[in-house]
Amino acid sequence: MMGQLGYGLVLASLVAAGAGAVVGIGAGVRRSVPAWRLARRLAFTYAALINAAVLVMIAALVNHDFSVPYVAQVGSLATPLHITLVSLWSSLEGSILFWGGVLGIYIAAALWREGETQAEVMPMATGVFLVVASFFSMLLIGPANPFTPAPIPIPVDGPGPNPLLQNHILMIVHPPTLYLGFVGMTIPFGLAVGALWRGAFGPAQAAPLRFWLLVPWSFLSVGIVLGGWWAYEVLGWGGYWAWDPVENASFLPWLTATAALHAAMLPARRESMKGWTLTLVLVTFLLTLLGTFMTRSGVFNSVHAFSESDIGPVFLVFIAVCLFGCVGLLATRVDRLEGEGAVRALVSRESAFLLNNLLFVAFTFMVLVGTTFPLITEAVRGTKLSVGEPYFNRMAVPIGVAILFLMGVGPALPWGQATAERVRAQVLPPLGIALLGSGLAFVLGVQEPWPLLSVMCALFAAVVSLREILSPVADRIREQKESLVNAFLNAWSRNRRRNGAHVVHLGIILMIVSIALSSSYRVDAELMLSPGTEQRFEEYTLTLSGTRTETEAHRTREIAEVSVSGPGGSFSLDPALNRYGAMNPIGTPAVQSFFTHDLYLSVLNMDGDKVGIHAFRTPMMAWLWIGAGVVALGSLVLAWPRRQAAAAALPEGARVVAS
Repeated sequence: MMGQLGYGLVLASLVAAGAGAVVGIGAGVRRSVPAWRLARRLAFTYAALINAAVLVMIAALVNHDFSVPYVAQVGSLATPLHITLVSLWSSLEGSILFWGGVLGIYIAAALWREGETQAEVMPMATGVFLVVASFFSMLLIGPANPFTPAPIPIPVDGPGPNPLLQNHILMIVHPPTLYLGFVGMTIPFGLAVGALWRGAFGPAQAAPLRFWLLVPWSFLSVGIVLGGWWAYEVLGWGGYWAWDPVENASFLPWLTATAALHAAMLPARRESMKGWTLTLVLVTFLLTLLGTFMTRSGVFNSVHAFSESDIGPVFLVFIAVCLFGCVGLLATRVDRLEGEGAVRALVSRESAFLLNNLLFVAFTFMVLVGTTFPLITEAVRGTKLSVGEPYFNRMAVPIGVAILFLMGVGPALPWGQATAERVRAQVLPPLGIALLGSGLAFVLGVQEPWPLLSVMCALFAAVVSLREILSPVADRIREQKESLVNAFLNAWSRNRRRNGAHVVHLGIILMIVSIALSSSYRVDAELMLSPGTEQRFEEYTLTLSGTRTETEAHRTREIAEVSVSGPGGSFSLDPALNRYGAMNPIGTPAVQSFFTHDLYLSVLNMDGDKVGIHAFRTPMMAWLWIGAGVVALGSLVLAWPRRQAAAAALPEGARVVAS
C-alpha cells in the first residue's frame, strides 16, 4: 500500500513538472502572464507532490514496512531510529527521491521570493526548473524507482544501510548538506537561462542570481568540509582529502560557483562581464550533473560512490542535452545582453576579479582532466591508468597560492583606475606585515617553500580583510567621536554584506593555512602496544591500559583503551574496530585536538591482548574545522536579508510593525 501511494505521488509529480515545464517555457517565449501564473501553480504542485512522496518513504522506513523494496534493501529492525532516517539517502533510489524533494523546496522558495520581482526572467526560469524536476521524477518511475512492486515473499527484516553510514554521526548531516549545495545550483541555472533568453542581466537580475548562488555555495562549502571531517574521523588513514574522484565531483562545481560569485559583482557594479558570469553559472550546473553521474553511475570505484546502476546512460543523455542547450543558448543570445561594459583599467579591482576568475577556471580544468582522464583512457584504449595525489598537488598548489594572494590584492584595489600612490598605500603595509609574519613562521619551523609562501599570502590577505572590516570603525571613532562598541555596530550595519564577504575570506584563509601545514608536516608511525608497556611517539608516551568489547543492537565494538601522557597532561583515547554482521570491521579513530596539533590514533588490528596502532601527529588541524565554521558564519551574514528588503516584502499593515 505504501509503495503504491509513493509511486502514485511520484507519477503525479512527473505530470505536474512536465506540464509546468511546457507552460513555463511557453510563457517565457510568448511573454504570457496567464501561462506564467499557471506554470507557478504547477511548480508549487510539483513541490508538494514530490515531498509527499518523500514523507511516504520516511514513514515506510520508520515503520519497517518491508513490502516497500527500498526499505527491504536498506532497512533493519536493529537499526536505531536516527540511522533509519539516514537510510533515506543511503542508496541510489532513496538518494534520487531525496534529491527531488530538495529540488521541490528550492523551486517553491525561489518562486516565493522572486516570483513578482523578476517578472522578466522567471517564466523561462520556472520552465527550466521544471525540466530538471521532470528528469528526476522520470528517473524515479524508471531506473531509480524506490517504490517498485513488493518482493515476494515479503522479508521480515533487512540488512540495514551501508556500515560506513552507520559509523559516525556526521553521515546524518554531511549528505543532506551536499544535496542542498548540488540541487540548489538548479535555481541560478534557471535564472541565468531566463536572463540570456530575455537579454536582460543588469543590477536588478544580478542581485537575486548572486543570492541563489550564495545559498547552495554555502551548503556545498560546508558539505565538502563535513565530508573531509567524516573521512578524518572514520576511515582511519589520518587524512581528510585524497583527490578521490567523488571528492573531486563536489569540488568542481564549488570552484566555478566561487568564480561566478565573484564575477556576479561586476554586472551589478560596473555593467561588465555579464556573459562571462552567466557562462560560469551554466557551467556550474553542468558540473553538478557530472558530479551526480560520477557518484551514481558506478564508473568510479570509491568509498563515497554508490554501486553500479542503470541510470548512467540516462544521465549521460541528459548531460549532453543540457550541454548542447547551453552552448546553443550562449551562441544565439549572449550578444543580446544590454550595456555590456569592458574592464578598462589594468590595475583595478575589476582586473583582479577577472584574473581571480581565470585562475578558478584553470583550477577547475586541472581537476576535471585529472579526474576524467583515467576513465577516458580506459574507454578508448582499454588501459587502466590512475592519476594520483602527486599530479593534483603539483598543479593545485601554485594555482591555490596565486588565488590566495589575489584574495588580498582584489579588496585592496579600488574600482576603476587606481593611482600608483593609492596602490602603494593599500598594498605595501599589509604586504610588509605578511613578510614579517612569514619570517616568524620560518623561525618556528615552516621552512618548506610552498607552505611558507602560503603563510605569507594568507597573512597578506587576512590583514587586508581585517583592515576592510575595521577601517570604517576607526573612521567613525575619529570623525564622529563614537564609542568603540557603537562605532563597530554602526559600521557593521552599514557594511554588513561587504563585511560578511571578508569574514568568508578569513575562514577560507584559516582553512588554507591549516591544509598547507597539516599536509606538509604530518608525522605518523605504526606501533604495537601490549598491556602495561610504554611506547614513545613524538612528545607523547602511549600505554595500552586494556581492551573491551561493547555490543550494541546493530554492531559490536572492540575498543582499545590507550593512556597518553605528554606536554598537555594525561588523557585517554579509545580507538575502536566496529563489526556489522559478517562484514569487514570498520575503524573509529580517536582524536585529541589542540590548537597547535592533533594526536590521532587508529586501530590496525587486535591480536589477543596486543593492539596495532597507527599514530599521527598533525599540526594545525583544528583550524580547518574552525575556518569552515567562520565561512558558514560569513555566508549567513551575506545571505541574511536587508531590513528594508524584508519590510518591503511584508503586507502594508505589517510594515509599520516591522519598522
